[in-house]
This record gives sequence, C-alpha cells and structure tokens, in this order.
Amino acid sequence: MIGIGTDLVELDRFRRALTRTPGIVDRLFTDDERAYCELRRDPTERFAARFAAKEAVLKAMGAGLGECDFREIEVVRAKSGAPSVRLHGRAVELATDRGVGEWRLTMTHTASLAQAIAVALP
Repeated sequence: MIGIGTDLVELDRFRRALTRTPGIVDRLFTDDERAYCELRRDPTERFAARFAAKEAVLKAMGAGLGECDFREIEVVRAKSGAPSVRLHGRAVELATDRGVGEWRLTMTHTASLAQAIAVALP
C-alpha cells in the first residue's frame, strides 16, 4: 500500500456552498460526475461524496490542495455501481511520481454526512 486517505463532508454546509456559489460545481466536477449527481432532485449527497473522494485521493497520494485540479480526479461507477477513480492531467503525474498503479475507493453518506476512503496501491 502506498497511502490511505479519508474525508468527511457535512451535507448542510456543502449544500450552502453549492447554493452560494453555483459555479463551484463546474470547477470541482467533470461533466459525467455532474450528469450522474443531477439525476436526483437534491444532488447534494452525491456531490458531497464525490468531493470527499477527491480529497481522500489527494491525501492517499500525500498531495496537498492545489497540486492538481479537482476535475482531474474523477469518480466513475462500474455497471455494478462500485465507485472507482480515474485520474487526468496533473493528477496522473502525481500518482505516477508516487508509484500509484491502482486505487480502491469507497463512499457512503447519511442524512447529514458524506464520507470517502481512498487507498493508493502500487
């Protein structure tokens, strides 16, 4: 194992951020992530879980905020519904430099919190 990262997001706080700054969705999420999240009447839970996953991936790589764009870390879903990580641009470089070859990702949420855990493997 190369690293493990976790992040926890308060849904009410994230909902307020989405309302106050609507452009944040375009800055943080890929088109495919947005399309998936916006299938729900209230997409906050899905957006928050994906934001937590992006933070967890950065932590698992030992990278700090700003080392790559959040859109360069993408949460994708298998047909089974299992989440995984797809990296783009600078995020690929960071992972390669750190020897990351595979990812494991899990996400969950309750009525008030979203959490993600990412494991970086060789």
